[in-house]
Formats: sequence, structure tokens, C-alpha cells
Amino acid sequence: MLSMIFAAGKGTRLKPLTDILPKALVPVADRPLLQHVLDRMSEAGADRVVVNVHHHARQIVNFLQLAQPAYPFPISISDESSLLLETGGAIKKARPLFAGQDGSIEPVLIHNCDILSNVSLKDFYRQACLEGDAALLVSRRKTSRYLVFSDDMRLLGWTNIDTGEVKSPHAGLKELIEQGRVQLLAFSGIHVIGPALLARMDGEPDVFPIIDFYLRHCATASIQGITLPGMRLLDVGKLNTLAEAEQFLEEI
Repeated sequence: MLSMIFAAGKGTRLKPLTDILPKALVPVADRPLLQHVLDRMSEAGADRVVVNVHHHARQIVNFLQLAQPAYPFPISISDESSLLLETGGAIKKARPLFAGQDGSIEPVLIHNCDILSNVSLKDFYRQACLEGDAALLVSRRKTSRYLVFSDDMRLLGWTNIDTGEVKSPHAGLKELIEQGRVQLLAFSGIHVIGPALLARMDGEPDVFPIIDFYLRHCATASIQGITLPGMRLLDVGKLNTLAEAEQFLEEI
């Protein structure tokens, strides 16, 4: 299992903590968020892990240097100190770090550093590798912004149900949404991208969001949604969710 953890974000929703700490090192239950995700990667049997850094980058690099002996996999740094590349640009920049000794690239498990869950990453990765060019872990939680899927869970687009905005390469998707003929599911911040879709990033700019990339290519690539029974997930991106996080970890 090849994995990447997004740890470069500025964490503006966690201010003032992130004035002095990177979001990835904000503690929950006496351990940084990044450590919780690394522990999950270890449980899942990850072979290599890449971590991108930008905001307070040196703090994360120092933490990883100290933490490396505790993990059975090598941890590589993708340095975005000079420019924050957003999620898609981060993957594009890190591609050289994904290559094996023979130059080949396996599907990459991507995980936001501020997501806590009870998901078996090993099982999700295994299932995702069978699904096509990419697979997104999604759920039926309530939100205003949804990914839109067909009945067979192929990605069709994105919508904001509060504003009515729709993004899709498919004409007529807005009407299908209004008629209830598609599935609206929330993205979890956990996904797997395969080598064929990674190769399409050559035509992308240096800075771009990964969801916009998926939406641009969903008409010509197999990008599937996956739901898992019993999945519980907490986005620890805001100050009010920090208070819930420790109890959430105990429950799962």
C-alpha cells in the first residue's frame, strides 16, 4: 500500500491554535492528528508514506524525523514550503516519490490529516484497487455540498444544494438531481487514485484541487464512489470538533 497524507494546509478554521502549530500537529487525546493517521496507516500495512508540508513545515519535518523509528515504513516529505499547491497540485508534485525501484507506480491511498474514522484502510484500499481509475470513500452524512453519483456509483458531478450550483461534464445533470434520479453523497477526505489517472495530471497546472480534477475527468475515466457499512468519521477541522474528537476516538 502506497499512501499520501495531506498535512500542508494552513488550518485557518483552527485558529488561533494554528498560528503557532501546523494543523497536522494539533493534539487530540495527547497525540497529534498526524500521528493518529500514521498509526492507522501502520495498522493497514502501508509500505510507504508520503507527507506534504507547507504551513509551519519545519515543525512537521522535525516531528516525522523523531517519529520515523516507530513505523515500519519509510516516510518521505513532499515540500511545498514555497507555494501551497492545493490537493491536486500536491499529488502531482509528489508523483516522483510514488515511483518504485522499477519506476512503476501503484494506486495511491490519499488521506487528509484531519480525518478520524473507524474505516479499515486496508479493506478500502483493496476494494478501491478493483474499482477502476480512482475510488472515493463517501457517506450519506448531511452537508450542503455533495458529490453526485449514478446508481452504479460512478462519479457524475458535484452540487451545492443550498445555492443550486452544479459542476459536471455531463449535460442535464441538474435536472437529474432535481428529479432525484442520482445519488448525493458526501466526500470523506479519503480516496485512492490509480496510475492511469495520475498520468493525466501532466496537463494540469501546478495548483489545483483534486475534486475539480476528478470532475474534469469523470466522463472519460472510471471514478467510483465506495460506501462502507458502519463507517463513522469525524472531520477535526474546526475548534468545536476538537472537543468531540477525544470522545469520538474512545467510541470507535
